[in-house]
Amino acid sequence: MDTARLAEGLREQTAGFARAVCGGDPDTRVPTCPEWRLRDLAGHIGHAHRWTAELVREAAAAPIAAPAADDPGPQDTWERWLADGAREVIDAVQEAPAGARVWSSMGPTPPVFWLRRMLGDTVIHHYDAAATTGASFDVAEDLAADVISEGMGLLAEPSAVEFKPELAELRGRGETIVIRPDSGQGWVITRTPDGIRCDRGGGDGDVVVSGSVTELMLVFTRRVPPGNVTGDRALLDHWLAHTAF
Repeated sequence: MDTARLAEGLREQTAGFARAVCGGDPDTRVPTCPEWRLRDLAGHIGHAHRWTAELVREAAAAPIAAPAADDPGPQDTWERWLADGAREVIDAVQEAPAGARVWSSMGPTPPVFWLRRMLGDTVIHHYDAAATTGASFDVAEDLAADVISEGMGLLAEPSAVEFKPELAELRGRGETIVIRPDSGQGWVITRTPDGIRCDRGGGDGDVVVSGSVTELMLVFTRRVPPGNVTGDRALLDHWLAHTAF
């Protein structure tokens, strides 16, 4: 997915998130993130965007300091504040010099990595806010598919186990989990002795999970339970239990 589409997606998903998070009591608990209230969710996204923009602007070779608190300020300012944060990320990435590299947990990476990362985070928390306040939740199929691809790519990185040791439990002997959307290309997760491998494709596997691409995105980010599963359900449950953040 190119930078322009990622930027467009971040703008539209941030706007949807803002409408959703502004539609309820700021102190309402978020069922899918029970340790957070709506105000915490808004603060997380707004500050994550600003932290990312600063990281990219500095071409930082190491993590920069995070905000001391995630306070988003008064609720009637959230919509503008959130839009401004998304714009900062987009501008920082688009204005970065050719060949720039920025710190990430996987090593030095092009700035667009962080635009994609913020899009994925914003999409999922858009759902969290909408599920809390009853707002509508919509995401284009190409964006939902990219959230799955990006998430699987992060889990399959060899360095990921350093940050989440539970991923070591997902090593296996070639067991496969197939993610099969109603339309478009799916994904095949293979548990190898060396770690996780994720490829685009289809066919059969030890367990197959089917549904719309948005539903599958929400299943594999542990927001909704899987609906249509064939094969070894225990293999799927083990995967979901060990990929929770």
